[in-house]
Amino acid sequence: MTIRISFLIGIALLCHSTLVAEDNLTWQAGVASAKVTPETPMWMAGYASRNKPSEGTLQDLFVKALALQDDDGKRLVIITCDLISVPRPIRDDLEKAVKEKCNLPPEGLLINCSHTHCGPEIRTTRWSLDGLPPQRLKQANDYVTRLQSTLVKLVESALSDLAPSRISYCRARCGLAMNRRTPSATGFRNFPNPDGPVDHDVPVLKVESPEGKLRAILFGYACHNTTLGIFEFCGDYAGYAQAYLEAAHPEATAMFVMGCGGDQNPYPRRTIELAQQHGRSLANAVETALETQARPITASLRTAYDTATVKYQTAPTKSELQKKAESNDKYDRIHAERLLRQLESDGKLREKYDCPVQVVRLGEQVTLVALPGETVVDYSLRLKNELSNIDGSGPAVWVAGYSNDVFAYVPSRRVLLEGGYEAGGAMRYMTTVLQHGPFKPDVEERIVTKVHELYRALANQ
Repeated sequence: MTIRISFLIGIALLCHSTLVAEDNLTWQAGVASAKVTPETPMWMAGYASRNKPSEGTLQDLFVKALALQDDDGKRLVIITCDLISVPRPIRDDLEKAVKEKCNLPPEGLLINCSHTHCGPEIRTTRWSLDGLPPQRLKQANDYVTRLQSTLVKLVESALSDLAPSRISYCRARCGLAMNRRTPSATGFRNFPNPDGPVDHDVPVLKVESPEGKLRAILFGYACHNTTLGIFEFCGDYAGYAQAYLEAAHPEATAMFVMGCGGDQNPYPRRTIELAQQHGRSLANAVETALETQARPITASLRTAYDTATVKYQTAPTKSELQKKAESNDKYDRIHAERLLRQLESDGKLREKYDCPVQVVRLGEQVTLVALPGETVVDYSLRLKNELSNIDGSGPAVWVAGYSNDVFAYVPSRRVLLEGGYEAGGAMRYMTTVLQHGPFKPDVEERIVTKVHELYRALANQ
């Protein structure tokens, strides 16, 4: 009898602990999606060589939101966008609106863009609007106004959709990306480099109802969305990957998170068929991840958000800019003219920039790091190495680039010293933030140091 009672007590305790464990896994999650394809032809973003507006839509563009709430009522909304960038003014406007309407704090908002080069231009600042003809200026302003309104409603919809859910993490790999920085006699050029660093990880966050119904698939990859350069709106490979996943899982919303793909391109490129193939390849990797042993995530959320101050190298003098303004190169000339106007109006050129850095801890299972700008792959490889436990027992580390403020290419120290397009050559094309030239070589340390600071702060919460 004593043995039987002890056995029954043991079973009861086991059932109780199982129920407690299951309760600890129950989140509140909400999902929302909205189409943001321009309703009329308009100028597109991503390639300076474009010389005319769009000529139709190959694939609709979307913004999507995943809202998460833990046992203590702490909330996070992750927004993904089939757009070229997330300018800081859009982040700031949305941050203010959802704080007022939804009581969502800044650290509870994360915005990431796919960086498709077949989306509309996003112009929000003085320099990005500089020189546009009236009709194009109005169209650009109207689109941003519509986008901002859509994003606010998107967050509200996702939060109103909160329902008990289970969240788990899994991962796989995909090989469509290749490093695009190839050394040559004249410096680094944009050309496939099979020996360059890559990050082929495909991290996946799976959101299910308590009954196991798949509600959302949040997945990432580090590669430029530059398979295409057509004059039709399209999400490129990331858009196709999302579409394939939603076709296979009709009741789920698929959301793409761009990784540190600033120096990565999909290869081969240039055709719609290749964009579809790359999308299928990535979707298959996500499906593979969903087949693996997923890591359940306890319903505990910690978030941190701050800025890292990055500094620029010595600015050109007025006489140097005046000389550059006489260049036969159209883009050098325009860049110099803008800098001269900035020098006249502000009395100096920009010396530093405060860029946002965000760290999110999902339970004790996943750390999500969201970095600003077009971050190169070195950031992801380094942070995953530094923040992961050697034995793999600690939280998985997911590093996203292109988050919260896409203001410039953000090179690592290695890339900056090597030189080339990502190191500073692209600055002349950047207008959301007018910048005269490369960052100082400590740009990587400044950003990584801020990540570690926020990571430690979350560990101590």
